[in-house]
Amino acid sequence: MDKEKESLNTVGEEGEALTIEGRNAVIEAFRSGKTIDKLFILDGCKDGPISTILREAKKGDTIIKFVAKERLDQISATGKHQGVIAYAAAYKYSEVEDMLKLAKERGEDPFLIILDGIEDPHNLGAIIRTANQAGAHGVIIPKQRAVGLTATVARTSAGALNYTPVAKVTNIVRTMEELKKQGLWFVCADMDGEVMYKQNLTGPIGLVIGNEGEGVGRLVKETCDFTASIPMKGQIDSLNASVAAGILSYEIVRQRLNKK
Repeated sequence: MDKEKESLNTVGEEGEALTIEGRNAVIEAFRSGKTIDKLFILDGCKDGPISTILREAKKGDTIIKFVAKERLDQISATGKHQGVIAYAAAYKYSEVEDMLKLAKERGEDPFLIILDGIEDPHNLGAIIRTANQAGAHGVIIPKQRAVGLTATVARTSAGALNYTPVAKVTNIVRTMEELKKQGLWFVCADMDGEVMYKQNLTGPIGLVIGNEGEGVGRLVKETCDFTASIPMKGQIDSLNASVAAGILSYEIVRQRLNKK
């Protein structure tokens, strides 16, 4: 196999995700422990290297997509993809347990931010930055239908990704249910909820923020303990996801400070 045809590049389509092209390069990326968020493979290709790549991908949470050669040619930066293109995370993901451990080390009630399908890397980066400044112990994002830790996210976070854990989970609802068993309760940002100033937002808490267009999904919303709204006086009926996350996060901070 011609290794000159393998390449490591940055591609804007995935929010400037680290892109790895070529069979050997992708295999080595998996074996080195690099987190691969998404994998595009030529549909129908089943040779030895591709089988090895698929085997490695299935060990983790990599999203696998089988596509036509035209699609690979379209997203390839080099035109020498050899039937496989991988998008790698710019930063390593943490585990949810790491966040709970961090809260315990600080002697604080856990404060987590759960994002239900944020697709804009600038929004995700801004939320991670806010999470760091507000003292949240971590951010949880879903595996499917959401942006991962791309280079754009890292830049927008202004360095916060170095200090704030981000976990990627397969099922948000299941993760919330497991966290409830450990004492957390969940408040969902929703314009139909009770005004946030009237609610008790202290104690071990998870703040749930929905995506930019549809908001929080039905099952996720039903898993929350209650909903909280932000009072708005303008002519439009919604806020940017990162702005909403910031406002509610600092209401949690305010109430925690007043409780001391």
